[in-house]
Amino acid sequence: MEFLAAQQAVSSLDWTFYLPLGLLVAMIALGVPVWVSIGLGALGMLTLTETLPLSVFGEALFDGINAFALIAVPLFILTGDALVRSGLSDKLLDVAEATVGGLRTGLGNSTTLGCGFFACISGSDAAGAAAVGRMTIHRLVDRGYPLPAACALVASGACTGILIPPSIAYIVMGLVLGMSASTLFLAAAIPGVLMMMSVMLTNMLINRRYGYEAEKSPFSWRRWLSTVWDARWALFVPVVILGGIYSGIFTPTEAAAVAVVVVVIIGLLQKRLVLGDIPRMLESSARVCGVIVPIIAVSLPLAQTLSSLNIPQTLVGGVSAMTDSPTLIILMMIGILVLAGCVMETTPNIVILSPLLLPLAQQAGMNEFHFAILMVTTLGLGFITPPLGLNLFVVSGLTRCSVLAVARHAVPFVIGMLIVVLLVAFVPWLSTWAL
Repeated sequence: MEFLAAQQAVSSLDWTFYLPLGLLVAMIALGVPVWVSIGLGALGMLTLTETLPLSVFGEALFDGINAFALIAVPLFILTGDALVRSGLSDKLLDVAEATVGGLRTGLGNSTTLGCGFFACISGSDAAGAAAVGRMTIHRLVDRGYPLPAACALVASGACTGILIPPSIAYIVMGLVLGMSASTLFLAAAIPGVLMMMSVMLTNMLINRRYGYEAEKSPFSWRRWLSTVWDARWALFVPVVILGGIYSGIFTPTEAAAVAVVVVVIIGLLQKRLVLGDIPRMLESSARVCGVIVPIIAVSLPLAQTLSSLNIPQTLVGGVSAMTDSPTLIILMMIGILVLAGCVMETTPNIVILSPLLLPLAQQAGMNEFHFAILMVTTLGLGFITPPLGLNLFVVSGLTRCSVLAVARHAVPFVIGMLIVVLLVAFVPWLSTWAL
């Protein structure tokens, strides 16, 4: 019966659905800006299927981004930019090196931990790859890493940007699925740390095989305490953000606003920032937001159209017709998300796929928070997988190293991160412990 129902649902979809969908995919493949492709696809689907009034497009376009939670996106990006310009990001990297520099592959692990520190403030992968890459890639090469391997390590470590709270991806996820961003941040803490540890462990195994980094300096409590004290104001920022959110003093949006003010004040008092830097910071952050927010805006009417056409129900029925095994359903979802992450950025993937896949996840026995953490964790792989791996292009742009060369050296990190994805998928406690 389920198979027949699924077949009937699919057969009810005709060219009015498949034509705009095909054009959307073709435009993305041809390099048309993602927000343009999605917007034209949604507009074509609404016009041809007539499932909803065309006015829905304009209403969803503006109502969707008229959300208080979305204000956190430009504020966290601005915080990350201020952190770099004020030099506080250098202090965080110094703490990371003092903490794990005594281990084998100390500089490589320090780089990864530095990416994690930066993720606690900016919530952005690309920003972390750019900021940490500028400071560490040449040092990694001097230590013995081939340039593509150094770039791959930074690109992989920066994947924690959307996994370790506060994360822009979880803010968008909460907006789309009507979930608490604060609860998502708390639920994501363990998977985010596990992902960072997988990059460290993979780097240690690679070094044991190829011997890139043989030197290590002994750990010194005196050096560590001195470095932490020197970086006290830089460490104060993530404490304010995460402490305020988890204690309930701030919402994520309010925490982002407080973080901007704190970083700017610290930079001005330490004379690392001047008032003339603020307009440039605002301009730089606005450019990044100009990429993210239009994608969210045009994706919402597309998601409404797909929902009105019963696409989520059709997908659940089709998969249920093939298998009723929760394990196979989860593995199929992971496969879909890995492929989607390879060809499209995280934000449109969340806005488009999360409403489609959530019913499928619930069919497999997952709750919405477990599904949200699994989805963002899996999409994190897309930042270091061709053809659209954003972090690959960021580090390539910094060093002029071939994107494909960096991607080849990133393969072991992808495997290590995929193991964490499977752990998150099949050990629900890792995502639901805080609920």
